Amino acid sequence: MTTVTFELASRFARLTLGHLEQQYPYKMDHVLGGPEDARPPIHFHPIFHGSFDWHSCVHGWWQVMTLLRRHPRLPEASAIRAKADRMLTAEKAAGELAYLSRPYATGFERPYGWGWLLSLHGELARHEAPWATALEPLARAFAARFRDYLPRLTYPIRVGTHFNTSFALIHARGWALEHEPELAALIDARARDWFGQDRDCQAWEPGGDEFLSSALTEALLMSRVLPSSEFAAWFDAFLPRAAQGEPATLFNPATVSDRSDGKIAHLDGVNLSRAWCWRALAKALDRPALAEAADVHIAASLGHIDDHYMGTHWLASFALLALLEAG
Repeated sequence: MTTVTFELASRFARLTLGHLEQQYPYKMDHVLGGPEDARPPIHFHPIFHGSFDWHSCVHGWWQVMTLLRRHPRLPEASAIRAKADRMLTAEKAAGELAYLSRPYATGFERPYGWGWLLSLHGELARHEAPWATALEPLARAFAARFRDYLPRLTYPIRVGTHFNTSFALIHARGWALEHEPELAALIDARARDWFGQDRDCQAWEPGGDEFLSSALTEALLMSRVLPSSEFAAWFDAFLPRAAQGEPATLFNPATVSDRSDGKIAHLDGVNLSRAWCWRALAKALDRPALAEAADVHIAASLGHIDDHYMGTHWLASFALLALLEAG
Protein backbone atom coordinates (compact mmCIF):
# COMPACT_ATOMS: atom_id res chain seq x y z
CA MET A 1 0.00 0.00 0.00
CA THR A 2 1.51 3.31 -1.11
CA THR A 3 1.79 5.86 1.70
CA VAL A 4 3.17 9.36 2.23
CA THR A 5 6.83 8.54 2.69
CA PHE A 6 9.34 11.22 3.56
CA GLU A 7 10.75 11.06 0.02
CA LEU A 8 7.32 11.34 -1.59
CA ALA A 9 6.36 14.22 0.70
CA SER A 10 9.52 16.06 -0.32
CA ARG A 11 8.79 15.46 -3.99
CA PHE A 12 5.24 16.79 -3.67
CA ALA A 13 6.37 19.83 -1.69
CA ARG A 14 9.10 20.64 -4.19
CA LEU A 15 6.71 20.40 -7.14
CA THR A 16 4.06 22.59 -5.55
CA LEU A 17 6.44 25.23 -4.19
CA GLY A 18 7.53 25.66 -7.78
CA HIS A 19 4.14 26.92 -8.93
CA LEU A 20 2.32 28.52 -5.97
CA GLU A 21 3.45 31.95 -7.21
CA GLN A 22 3.77 31.12 -10.91
CA GLN A 23 1.48 33.78 -12.31
CA TYR A 24 1.17 32.54 -15.88
CA PRO A 25 -0.51 30.69 -17.48
CA TYR A 26 -3.58 31.47 -15.37
CA LYS A 27 -7.27 30.73 -15.90
CA MET A 28 -9.47 33.27 -14.10
CA ASP A 29 -13.01 32.84 -12.82
CA HIS A 30 -13.67 36.49 -13.51
CA VAL A 31 -16.48 38.62 -14.93
CA LEU A 32 -15.37 41.99 -16.31
CA GLY A 33 -17.66 44.83 -15.32
CA GLY A 34 -15.73 47.30 -17.46
CA PRO A 35 -12.34 47.91 -19.05
CA GLU A 36 -10.82 48.71 -15.64
CA ASP A 37 -11.31 45.05 -14.70
CA ALA A 38 -8.91 43.80 -17.36
CA ARG A 39 -5.99 43.48 -14.97
CA PRO A 40 -3.54 40.72 -14.07
CA PRO A 41 -4.73 38.02 -11.65
CA ILE A 42 -2.38 39.18 -8.90
CA HIS A 43 -4.32 42.47 -8.74
CA PHE A 44 -7.47 40.63 -7.67
CA HIS A 45 -5.90 37.69 -5.84
CA PRO A 46 -2.91 38.73 -3.70
CA ILE A 47 -2.49 35.18 -2.35
CA PHE A 48 -4.04 32.78 -4.85
CA HIS A 49 -2.68 34.03 -8.17
CA GLY A 50 -0.49 31.03 -8.96
CA SER A 51 -0.90 27.36 -9.87
CA PHE A 52 -2.88 28.04 -13.08
CA ASP A 53 -6.13 28.92 -11.26
CA TRP A 54 -7.51 30.09 -7.92
CA HIS A 55 -8.72 26.78 -6.56
CA SER A 56 -5.55 24.89 -7.52
CA CYS A 57 -3.52 27.51 -5.69
CA VAL A 58 -5.74 27.12 -2.64
CA HIS A 59 -5.37 23.36 -2.46
CA GLY A 60 -1.69 23.65 -3.33
CA TRP A 61 -1.33 25.64 -0.13
CA TRP A 62 -3.38 23.01 1.73
CA GLN A 63 -1.01 20.37 0.40
CA VAL A 64 2.27 22.00 1.41
CA MET A 65 0.96 23.01 4.82
CA THR A 66 -0.28 19.47 5.46
CA LEU A 67 3.10 18.08 4.45
CA LEU A 68 4.86 20.61 6.69
CA ARG A 69 2.83 19.53 9.71
CA ARG A 70 3.30 15.81 9.07
CA HIS A 71 6.96 16.07 8.06
CA PRO A 72 8.44 19.15 9.78
CA ARG A 73 11.99 18.07 8.89
CA LEU A 74 11.43 18.17 5.14
CA PRO A 75 14.26 19.86 3.19
CA GLU A 76 11.53 22.19 1.88
CA ALA A 77 10.15 23.05 5.34
CA SER A 78 11.96 26.37 5.76
CA ALA A 79 10.89 27.49 2.29
CA ILE A 80 7.26 26.59 3.07
CA ARG A 81 7.31 28.55 6.33
CA ALA A 82 8.97 31.56 4.74
CA LYS A 83 6.46 31.62 1.91
CA ALA A 84 3.56 31.27 4.33
CA ASP A 85 4.87 34.12 6.48
CA ARG A 86 5.11 36.32 3.41
CA MET A 87 1.85 35.34 1.67
CA LEU A 88 -0.68 34.23 4.29
CA THR A 89 -1.14 37.64 5.89
CA ALA A 90 -4.19 39.58 7.00
CA GLU A 91 -3.48 42.30 4.45
CA LYS A 92 -3.35 39.90 1.52
CA ALA A 93 -6.36 37.95 2.79
CA ALA A 94 -8.30 41.22 2.89
CA GLY A 95 -7.61 41.60 -0.82
CA GLU A 96 -9.00 38.12 -1.46
CA LEU A 97 -12.03 38.93 0.69
CA ALA A 98 -12.66 42.15 -1.19
CA TYR A 99 -13.01 40.23 -4.43
CA LEU A 100 -16.07 38.44 -3.06
CA SER A 101 -17.99 41.73 -2.82
CA ARG A 102 -17.58 42.46 -6.52
CA PRO A 103 -20.63 42.45 -8.77
CA TYR A 104 -21.13 39.02 -10.35
CA ALA A 105 -18.86 37.35 -7.78
CA THR A 106 -21.68 35.56 -5.94
CA GLY A 107 -20.92 32.31 -7.70
CA PHE A 108 -17.14 32.72 -7.69
CA GLU A 109 -15.55 29.26 -7.28
CA ARG A 110 -18.83 27.70 -6.16
CA PRO A 111 -18.66 25.16 -4.61
CA TYR A 112 -15.26 23.54 -5.29
CA GLY A 113 -13.08 26.48 -4.30
CA TRP A 114 -15.29 27.18 -1.30
CA GLY A 115 -14.72 23.70 0.11
CA TRP A 116 -10.98 23.76 -0.51
CA LEU A 117 -10.58 27.18 1.12
CA LEU A 118 -12.25 25.85 4.26
CA SER A 119 -9.96 22.81 4.23
CA LEU A 120 -6.97 25.12 3.92
CA HIS A 121 -8.09 27.20 6.88
CA GLY A 122 -8.71 24.05 8.89
CA GLU A 123 -5.18 22.89 8.17
CA LEU A 124 -3.67 26.27 9.06
CA ALA A 125 -5.48 26.14 12.40
CA ARG A 126 -3.38 23.08 13.28
CA HIS A 127 -0.16 25.10 13.10
CA GLU A 128 1.27 27.32 15.83
CA ALA A 129 1.46 30.38 13.59
CA PRO A 130 -0.68 33.43 12.71
CA TRP A 131 -1.70 32.06 9.32
CA ALA A 132 -5.13 30.73 10.31
CA THR A 133 -6.06 33.97 12.07
CA ALA A 134 -5.12 35.91 8.95
CA LEU A 135 -7.37 33.80 6.74
CA GLU A 136 -10.26 33.37 9.16
CA PRO A 137 -12.38 36.24 7.74
CA LEU A 138 -12.08 34.67 4.30
CA ALA A 139 -13.07 31.25 5.66
CA ARG A 140 -16.06 32.71 7.51
CA ALA A 141 -17.15 34.45 4.31
CA PHE A 142 -17.20 31.18 2.38
CA ALA A 143 -18.98 29.42 5.25
CA ALA A 144 -21.64 32.12 5.06
CA ARG A 145 -21.95 31.47 1.35
CA PHE A 146 -22.54 27.79 2.01
CA ARG A 147 -25.22 28.62 4.59
CA ASP A 148 -26.99 30.82 2.08
CA TYR A 149 -26.58 28.52 -0.90
CA LEU A 150 -27.37 25.04 0.41
CA PRO A 151 -31.02 25.70 1.38
CA ARG A 152 -31.58 27.17 -2.10
CA LEU A 153 -29.97 24.29 -3.99
CA THR A 154 -33.00 22.21 -4.92
CA TYR A 155 -31.03 19.48 -6.68
CA PRO A 156 -27.49 18.28 -5.96
CA ILE A 157 -24.97 18.61 -8.78
CA ARG A 158 -23.63 15.17 -9.62
CA VAL A 159 -21.06 15.86 -12.35
CA GLY A 160 -17.44 14.85 -11.87
CA THR A 161 -16.01 18.35 -12.20
CA HIS A 162 -15.73 21.49 -10.07
CA PHE A 163 -19.50 21.84 -9.68
CA ASN A 164 -19.90 18.54 -7.82
CA THR A 165 -21.84 19.03 -4.61
CA SER A 166 -20.61 16.04 -2.60
CA PHE A 167 -16.90 16.72 -2.96
CA ALA A 168 -17.20 20.31 -1.76
CA LEU A 169 -19.35 19.29 1.19
CA ILE A 170 -16.87 16.65 2.36
CA HIS A 171 -14.31 19.44 2.72
CA ALA A 172 -16.72 21.99 4.14
CA ARG A 173 -18.09 19.54 6.68
CA GLY A 174 -14.62 18.65 7.95
CA TRP A 175 -13.96 22.32 8.64
CA ALA A 176 -17.41 23.00 10.06
CA LEU A 177 -17.22 20.25 12.67
CA GLU A 178 -14.38 22.14 14.33
CA HIS A 179 -15.23 25.74 13.52
CA GLU A 180 -18.96 26.14 12.81
CA PRO A 181 -21.12 23.21 13.98
CA GLU A 182 -24.34 24.73 12.66
CA LEU A 183 -22.96 24.52 9.12
CA ALA A 184 -22.09 20.86 9.69
CA ALA A 185 -25.66 20.20 10.78
CA LEU A 186 -27.00 21.93 7.67
CA ILE A 187 -24.70 19.86 5.45
CA ASP A 188 -25.85 16.64 7.12
CA ALA A 189 -29.50 17.54 6.66
CA ARG A 190 -29.11 18.47 3.01
CA ALA A 191 -27.05 15.34 2.28
CA ARG A 192 -29.79 13.16 3.73
CA ASP A 193 -32.40 15.03 1.69
CA TRP A 194 -30.51 14.73 -1.58
CA PHE A 195 -28.88 11.31 -1.32
CA GLY A 196 -30.58 9.34 1.44
CA GLN A 197 -32.86 7.39 -0.89
CA ASP A 198 -30.39 6.81 -3.75
CA ARG A 199 -30.39 3.17 -4.88
CA ASP A 200 -28.59 0.95 -7.41
CA CYS A 201 -26.20 3.55 -8.80
CA GLN A 202 -25.26 2.75 -12.41
CA ALA A 203 -22.02 4.77 -12.29
CA TRP A 204 -21.88 5.80 -15.93
CA GLU A 205 -18.54 7.48 -15.50
CA PRO A 206 -16.11 9.01 -16.02
CA GLY A 207 -16.91 11.63 -18.60
CA GLY A 208 -14.05 12.69 -20.81
CA ASP A 209 -13.00 15.68 -18.70
CA GLU A 210 -13.99 14.58 -15.20
CA PHE A 211 -11.64 14.34 -12.23
CA LEU A 212 -14.14 13.13 -9.63
CA SER A 213 -16.32 10.07 -9.30
CA SER A 214 -19.84 11.29 -8.77
CA ALA A 215 -20.80 7.93 -7.28
CA LEU A 216 -17.88 7.56 -4.88
CA THR A 217 -17.79 11.15 -3.65
CA GLU A 218 -21.47 10.80 -2.80
CA ALA A 219 -20.75 7.57 -0.94
CA LEU A 220 -17.84 9.14 0.92
CA LEU A 221 -19.97 12.09 2.00
CA MET A 222 -22.69 9.76 3.26
CA SER A 223 -20.10 7.75 5.19
CA ARG A 224 -19.33 10.93 7.11
CA VAL A 225 -22.98 11.91 7.60
CA LEU A 226 -24.60 8.59 8.59
CA PRO A 227 -23.89 6.44 11.66
CA SER A 228 -21.77 3.41 10.70
CA SER A 229 -24.56 0.83 10.83
CA GLU A 230 -26.92 3.06 8.86
CA PHE A 231 -24.22 3.81 6.33
CA ALA A 232 -23.49 0.13 5.66
CA ALA A 233 -27.14 -0.44 4.77
CA TRP A 234 -27.18 2.69 2.60
CA PHE A 235 -24.01 1.65 0.76
CA ASP A 236 -25.28 -1.85 0.07
CA ALA A 237 -28.42 -0.38 -1.48
CA PHE A 238 -26.49 2.28 -3.38
CA LEU A 239 -23.85 -0.09 -4.84
CA PRO A 240 -25.43 -3.52 -4.34
CA ARG A 241 -22.92 -5.37 -6.55
CA ALA A 242 -19.72 -3.77 -5.25
CA ALA A 243 -18.56 -7.08 -3.76
CA GLN A 244 -18.58 -8.48 -7.30
CA GLY A 245 -16.59 -5.54 -8.65
CA GLU A 246 -19.57 -3.89 -10.32
CA PRO A 247 -20.28 -1.44 -11.79
CA ALA A 248 -16.96 -2.18 -13.48
CA THR A 249 -16.55 1.50 -14.35
CA LEU A 250 -15.81 2.22 -10.69
CA PHE A 251 -13.17 -0.48 -10.38
CA ASN A 252 -11.22 0.12 -13.61
CA PRO A 253 -8.88 3.13 -13.78
CA ALA A 254 -9.50 5.74 -16.44
CA THR A 255 -7.22 5.79 -19.47
CA VAL A 256 -5.41 9.10 -19.99
CA SER A 257 -4.53 9.53 -23.64
CA ASP A 258 -2.93 13.01 -23.61
CA ARG A 259 -1.57 14.58 -20.44
CA SER A 260 -0.78 17.84 -22.23
CA ASP A 261 -4.53 18.41 -22.75
CA GLY A 262 -5.83 20.05 -19.59
CA LYS A 263 -9.26 18.45 -19.80
CA ILE A 264 -8.08 14.96 -20.69
CA ALA A 265 -5.47 15.24 -17.94
CA HIS A 266 -8.40 15.50 -15.52
CA LEU A 267 -8.68 11.73 -15.79
CA ASP A 268 -5.54 11.27 -13.71
CA GLY A 269 -7.49 13.15 -11.07
CA VAL A 270 -10.42 10.78 -11.31
CA ASN A 271 -8.04 7.88 -10.65
CA LEU A 272 -6.51 9.56 -7.61
CA SER A 273 -9.80 10.85 -6.20
CA ARG A 274 -11.37 7.41 -6.61
CA ALA A 275 -8.41 5.95 -4.73
CA TRP A 276 -9.09 8.42 -1.90
CA CYS A 277 -12.75 7.41 -1.81
CA TRP A 278 -12.12 3.66 -2.04
CA ARG A 279 -9.58 3.75 0.79
CA ALA A 280 -11.87 5.76 3.02
CA LEU A 281 -14.86 3.56 2.24
CA ALA A 282 -12.84 0.40 2.92
CA LYS A 283 -12.13 1.72 6.42
CA ALA A 284 -15.65 3.00 7.04
CA LEU A 285 -17.16 -0.36 6.07
CA ASP A 286 -14.32 -2.58 7.35
CA ARG A 287 -14.08 -4.15 3.89
CA PRO A 288 -10.39 -4.42 2.97
CA ALA A 289 -11.24 -5.71 -0.51
CA LEU A 290 -12.33 -2.21 -1.48
CA ALA A 291 -8.81 -0.96 -0.80
CA GLU A 292 -7.55 -3.14 -3.65
CA ALA A 293 -9.44 -0.91 -6.09
CA ALA A 294 -7.72 2.08 -4.52
CA ASP A 295 -4.28 0.59 -5.05
CA VAL A 296 -5.01 -0.11 -8.72
CA HIS A 297 -6.15 3.48 -9.26
CA ILE A 298 -3.13 4.97 -7.46
CA ALA A 299 -0.76 2.87 -9.54
CA ALA A 300 -2.37 4.13 -12.73
CA SER A 301 -1.65 7.82 -12.09
CA LEU A 302 0.79 8.48 -9.25
CA GLY A 303 3.78 8.24 -11.56
CA HIS A 304 2.39 10.89 -13.90
CA ILE A 305 1.79 13.88 -11.65
CA ASP A 306 4.75 15.79 -13.10
CA ASP A 307 4.42 14.69 -16.73
CA HIS A 308 3.03 18.07 -17.80
CA TYR A 309 2.03 21.34 -16.12
CA MET A 310 -1.62 20.62 -16.95
CA GLY A 311 -1.40 17.97 -14.24
CA THR A 312 1.53 19.17 -12.16
CA HIS A 313 -0.30 22.30 -10.98
CA TRP A 314 -2.89 20.23 -9.08
CA LEU A 315 -2.50 16.46 -9.10
CA ALA A 316 -0.20 16.21 -6.08
CA SER A 317 -3.03 17.47 -3.86
CA PHE A 318 -5.30 14.67 -5.03
CA ALA A 319 -2.52 12.13 -4.62
CA LEU A 320 -2.04 13.37 -1.06
CA LEU A 321 -5.75 12.92 -0.28
CA ALA A 322 -5.51 9.30 -1.37
CA LEU A 323 -2.22 8.56 0.35
CA LEU A 324 -3.28 10.08 3.68
CA GLU A 325 -6.09 7.51 3.87
CA ALA A 326 -3.46 4.77 4.21
CA GLY A 327 -2.98 5.65 7.89
